[in-house]
Amino acid sequence: MKPIVALVGRPNVGKSTIYNRLTRSKAAIVHDEPGVTRDRHYGDVSSHGRSYILIDTGGFDPLSEDPMKQGIKRQIELALAEADVIVCVLDATEPATSVDHAEMKLLRAAEKPTLYVANKADSPKQDQEAADLYRLGMKELILVSAAHGRGFDDLAEAIAEALPPRTPDEDEPQPHEGLAVALIGKPNAGKSSLVNRLSGEERVLVDSRPGTTRDAVDTIVERKGKRYTFVDTAGIRRKAKVKKEGSFVEGASVVQAIRAMERADVIVLMADAAEGVAEQDAKILGLAEERGRGLVIALNKADLVDKSTLAKAEEDARDKLSFAPWAPICKLSAKTGRGTDTLLETIDRVGESFSRRIPTGELNRFFGAVLETHPPPTHGGKAPRLYFITQASIRPPTFVVSTSAPDKIHFSYRRYVQNQIRKTFAFEGVPIVVHYRGRGRSKTERNER
Repeated sequence: MKPIVALVGRPNVGKSTIYNRLTRSKAAIVHDEPGVTRDRHYGDVSSHGRSYILIDTGGFDPLSEDPMKQGIKRQIELALAEADVIVCVLDATEPATSVDHAEMKLLRAAEKPTLYVANKADSPKQDQEAADLYRLGMKELILVSAAHGRGFDDLAEAIAEALPPRTPDEDEPQPHEGLAVALIGKPNAGKSSLVNRLSGEERVLVDSRPGTTRDAVDTIVERKGKRYTFVDTAGIRRKAKVKKEGSFVEGASVVQAIRAMERADVIVLMADAAEGVAEQDAKILGLAEERGRGLVIALNKADLVDKSTLAKAEEDARDKLSFAPWAPICKLSAKTGRGTDTLLETIDRVGESFSRRIPTGELNRFFGAVLETHPPPTHGGKAPRLYFITQASIRPPTFVVSTSAPDKIHFSYRRYVQNQIRKTFAFEGVPIVVHYRGRGRSKTERNER
């Protein structure tokens, strides 16, 4: 699986800007999308022949009396425990502070591979000022300017060299038996109860108190001649529940969920039907969608609510998860077993869609009909030409459209093509990826998920 790299440091040293540079994204921490606001603390990076997950943590400030910051030390400790490599970000324009010294003490005690970065080194003058930071005791300091990109190739290379030895399956899900299904959601949503119900034994500890599960647990389940690997993860708590522990999203539990996503074919979001889908559920499901996994929404404890409450829970789920309207919703009771067969049938269909390949001839007959009934709109008085479509890969289904002008394909038309592919070939519960590639040119490519 992909290694994890954590950015740590006190406030305002430029961690988020470094995150943006390394992940090549436009906005760290918060990303606005219709219907949901998702935290962007986690990003995928591929550089110098290695792939890893980058975590942008909150500012380390143990001296602050702000209740939201009093627990940031806990945040750093979680990062140290979960990450394979730590990148400590310092300010090249300021002398070492008491906060920097406190942070260094934690880093040394962790005994993890650590890179020390002096940000805001915009010029040779700042390079000289940064020399004062060597008082903190590090052997090497990487000078960068996140604002201008200075020194970033050196930083990226240093991170790649500090990562654990590459494994053959670093960029691929780990081998598993049957379809791999990760269960994610808030504490006490019924994830462990579902695993026990499906496996027919008390494989996972179940307790009414939230937070019983601490580590991801694999359980092999065989039902009706099919085999599944269910991964039960720690519950992901809402921010209101973790103010005393800092803003490392929900700390180790989110990292656990991300690791489970990396291994899974299908992600099942478990939610209490009475409480409904929370904002944090949407954020975590957004991370799963970005990773191109199959998605299923499971409203559990349906036996404890009436029909109107259950209908309202489904309506609210659709509203909060509007970025993935194609994800099926199942209503069930892990306690009584009601709806669990339907859930497995849905997981089967989503898993099949995840790995489905459409023959090229059939795909282009479909595409010809699409172009005949709904050609792309004109742009600047001229309509872009679309030549043919091929399926480039599966897991998730990925298609490439050859066109005369990739930049001229309107967003609404891309969405239309996605929806037509999904509808025509009955893709259920999986993101459809469509690239638009210029004929004879490779530099311009559009990726729409």
